[in-house]
Amino acid sequence: MTSSVPSINASDRERLRAAHPEVFHRSFLKRYGLLVGSGIVTLYLVVCFFAFNVGPAFMNGQWDRASLYIQDWYSWRAQPRLRFEDNGTVRAQWSSRGQYAQGAEIFWLKPTATGGYTVTYGSDDDRLEVTPSRVDVYVNGTAYPVTITEDAATVPANAPSAIQQDGNKVLVHYGFEGQAEIRTSQVYIQRRFLGWANFLFDTKSDFWGKSWGQLISLATVGERLDPARSNMSHMVDDFLGNNVWQHADILWKLMQTLVMAFVGTLLGTIFAFPLAFIAARNITLNRAANWGMKRLFDFLRSVDMLIWALFFTRSFGPGPIPGIAAIFFTDAGALGKVYAEAVENVDDKQREGVKSVGASPVIVNRFGVVPQVLPVFISQSLYFWESNTRSATVIGAVGAGGIGLKLLEAMGTNADWDKVAYMVLLILFVVFLFDNVSNAIRSRLIGGPTH
Repeated sequence: MTSSVPSINASDRERLRAAHPEVFHRSFLKRYGLLVGSGIVTLYLVVCFFAFNVGPAFMNGQWDRASLYIQDWYSWRAQPRLRFEDNGTVRAQWSSRGQYAQGAEIFWLKPTATGGYTVTYGSDDDRLEVTPSRVDVYVNGTAYPVTITEDAATVPANAPSAIQQDGNKVLVHYGFEGQAEIRTSQVYIQRRFLGWANFLFDTKSDFWGKSWGQLISLATVGERLDPARSNMSHMVDDFLGNNVWQHADILWKLMQTLVMAFVGTLLGTIFAFPLAFIAARNITLNRAANWGMKRLFDFLRSVDMLIWALFFTRSFGPGPIPGIAAIFFTDAGALGKVYAEAVENVDDKQREGVKSVGASPVIVNRFGVVPQVLPVFISQSLYFWESNTRSATVIGAVGAGGIGLKLLEAMGTNADWDKVAYMVLLILFVVFLFDNVSNAIRSRLIGGPTH
């Protein structure tokens, strides 16, 4: 079976060239525009790479510290200090977070008969035997004695790379399991474990240290630990009152953030709704009023929400009021602009139909314009509400209250990155929830499937 390729004669080609010259004689930009644009973008990125010293910034980055911070998101560090006492013993001193209760038995930190401590990292082959005059560092079962004098801690000559001399102190690395810093007066221990320490209950709680099975038993059939309340109520109170994780305070700050986003968006919607009709040229025929209202919208939205938050924080002090005001001002300008554009694009036939029965301008707009634009207005407001849930976190960090300020405080300590991860997950959950709720409502207002 043969196939033939259709062909046209010379006269037909000339006719097509004359009828469609833009197809046969494309301009330089149409032919090479993509290539030229790609070259310009590449050149711009190269200039930025050198102008902003991207290479040296990456080379000089403290990636080991960044790795530790990331590990702190999903694990926790027990950090006792083993201090050398004058009486020849070693005393364990804990940080303020207090991951263990007073007198609790710790499987990886055990006192010895000679007044020292044995610190186990993962297995008995990797451990420290701590005494005031010497620390035996075991790596893969081999002991490397670190001598301690008044001037320095000294690493042995045959020590592996896991044991390093750093000035007058010795650093010991056991990978993820942790590390140790041996000094002349103490041994600073860092022992790492997966998870978040004491997330449910702190060491002062009656439920601290109990297994999941014990907790379920106490919550369902166990005898009351406090005669005045049930064990379930007791658990909730202890969970919210956790002094380390501060669940009650974090959840309250999260609610403040949500209220800031909702109230600010609501006020912006109420403010922008009537003013959009003044800015719309097909509704208000006064050109000066149109121009002035649109410039007002431009001014409100051109100032970033963060700048408004800083301004109102200086004016009213820290708290949710500056955050609400910042969201209100920014949204009033942005929503006013999109509302006005929606009003200007309505179908005039409905307006003319209502006007033909002698209705007043207010009634004409009520029944001829609002039904057309209301789904768009509500959809835009819902989108801004969803977006402001994220923005309220950022402006909270500059003093506008909410969980953003709490997040900044946790990051400032440089030791509470697990708490930072906890708050970030809460924010992600709330944003995810509001995104789905907003999409579901918008789909029912303007049609179309939900995503």
